[in-house]
Amino acid sequence: MVQLPRYVLITPARNEAQFIDLTLKSVVAQTLKPIRWLIASDGSTDGTDDIVRRYLAEHPWIELVRLPERRERHFSGKVQAFNAGYERVRDLDYEVIGNLDGDISFDPEYFAFLMDKLAADPLLGVVGTPFVENGIQAYDYRYVNIEHVSGACQMFRRQCFEQIGGYVPAKRGGIDYMAVTAARMRGWKTRTFTEKLCHHQRKIGTADRSVLLARMMFGEKDYALGNHPLWELFRAFYQMTKRPAVVGGLAILFGYAWAWLRQIEKSVPSEIQAFVRQEQMQRLKLILSATASAGKPISNRPTRRA
Repeated sequence: MVQLPRYVLITPARNEAQFIDLTLKSVVAQTLKPIRWLIASDGSTDGTDDIVRRYLAEHPWIELVRLPERRERHFSGKVQAFNAGYERVRDLDYEVIGNLDGDISFDPEYFAFLMDKLAADPLLGVVGTPFVENGIQAYDYRYVNIEHVSGACQMFRRQCFEQIGGYVPAKRGGIDYMAVTAARMRGWKTRTFTEKLCHHQRKIGTADRSVLLARMMFGEKDYALGNHPLWELFRAFYQMTKRPAVVGGLAILFGYAWAWLRQIEKSVPSEIQAFVRQEQMQRLKLILSATASAGKPISNRPTRRA
């Protein structure tokens, strides 16, 4: 019998009182539990900390650390919260480290499944699963790159995580995407396994903004992450088929174009941008070729999100 890797979890949580109890129940119910779960409350003011504290006495492997309050919600803050948790676990003896959002739920075999995948292939550096929102799977994996791992739950082999230098702060988001891309650039395999699902309770990107504004921010983020303009155009067309129909894709395209006109600062180094664009053009050629062969409408991968 293969021995499964020991793992730790870190959850940056900012005002997650509405959903974090579901996440707590899901982790507590796991058949293979983490050796430590560090929940970093990022200045929460809504009772998130009180919910977590209810679990501490009965589950000593859960730890809560509180960061000072801050006015603005942004992704650089998420990295700061993650790193605060990382400092508390980095000296522990484990093989896998996970970044787990505080608003998802999953079945009791979820982490055993992912650890089994890592145990079976030593070249796997990052693994995860698709997520569902409102009962609908967020990505169509006929078109989405199976090598991208959603930021809702990313499990890193420790050696891979340390090699890429962890998460890089980016105020406009994309920290999960940059980490997975950096892993592939260094020769690691990254993979989403579709046999399992996790359930995302809050629609991604809408924590403090409307859906359309979130779409515009996704477009701006895509520019900051170095997306190729042709890729972005096809991606926007794909998003027009999703709710909100048409205007959702237009909002993404507007956000990208507005960022280009303002020439906002890129979030990624030039070598990562070049790697991203090369991958995108390769995938676009494959998608167009497959579409032409099958006679199906052209589609593109959905939004990458932090």
